[in-house]
Amino acid sequence: MNILIFVIILLVLVLVHEFGHFFTAKRFGIRVDEFGFGFPPKLFSWKRGETEYSINALPFGGFVKIFGENIDEADLVEVGFLDKKETPQKVDFERSLISKPKYKQAIVLFAGIFANFLLAWFLFSICFISGLPTSVSSQPKGYTLENVNLVIVSVLPKSPAENAGIKGGDKIVSVKSGKDSLLVDLNPDTLKSFIVSHPNEKIEFGYTRGKDKNIYTTNVILVSATAGDKPSIGIAMDLIGTAKLPVLRAFWEGLKLDWNVTKGTVVGLYTLIASGIQGKGSFSSVTGPVGMVSIVGDAYKFGFVYLMSFMALISVNLAIINLIPFPALDGGRLLFLLIEKIKGSRINPKIANTANMVGFAILIILMLLVTYHDVIKLF
Repeated sequence: MNILIFVIILLVLVLVHEFGHFFTAKRFGIRVDEFGFGFPPKLFSWKRGETEYSINALPFGGFVKIFGENIDEADLVEVGFLDKKETPQKVDFERSLISKPKYKQAIVLFAGIFANFLLAWFLFSICFISGLPTSVSSQPKGYTLENVNLVIVSVLPKSPAENAGIKGGDKIVSVKSGKDSLLVDLNPDTLKSFIVSHPNEKIEFGYTRGKDKNIYTTNVILVSATAGDKPSIGIAMDLIGTAKLPVLRAFWEGLKLDWNVTKGTVVGLYTLIASGIQGKGSFSSVTGPVGMVSIVGDAYKFGFVYLMSFMALISVNLAIINLIPFPALDGGRLLFLLIEKIKGSRINPKIANTANMVGFAILIILMLLVTYHDVIKLF
């Protein structure tokens, strides 16, 4: 079930991305030869106008075949872009992507990225309309959060909390020590003080998980990393409630959240790349397809809103990654356009195609490495 949900999410995200390219190309009068759902081998197809719509066997996204997007020297001769003496066939060059002004080409290339940002905005807005879990510290002005709970945001590996079975997303409903000392006011500050004031004791946590309303209990043994350190259990926590907003306010807050997530993603990606260049990077901080299947499963267990917000986060990540000026990505193609604009002539098609093929190969290798580390984490 988790795999099916992940495939559907991936399919929607990629198709929205490709539809951005498709829509703008059509608007600029560029010929679109094919819009494919999934990847070949082809199962069946139909034609509407000049565009073929295909359903393919591998349901991991989709593609758009735009005339003149990936073009080699022979194609340039065919469309009359290069000098020719014995070309038997003449194709309308004005319908190709490369015939359009640079700004129109850039819009077509950027449109897929923009479509993913729009999708994230829409999904975040739907979440706010349905009721989005939100930190008390960032609640929308003028609105009071409903059902505020102390929630475990993350759990450190091999920590006392993890050993006791506590997981991220658990809602803490009660805390007491072995001496029956009960913590009444549950919030991050009071819980930290409670833990510090009960060193070397066993503390009982009452919690609920996901959509399950049953209250479970577990005992956590406090530990100190070194002598003199304050005791800890290895958790990050926050007061989180539900922000349920009217439609117009939901779309405004959804736009703000989309922007904040985008900024956070850019900073995180920059930090990851900088760490990698400095030799301090680690694949443990990167999640691939296998790890994402597990995250999708967790989000599905917590409910519709969690699944939609996760999908919005992935949509933003997909947009940001595609903006990277690396061959085979939209950002790389935009970089080529900028170079062509500066130099006043086209980049040699053979050089551009080779760079894209090498870039694609590197991306595949990176994906395989990340997937390998995902699998290793399971054992």
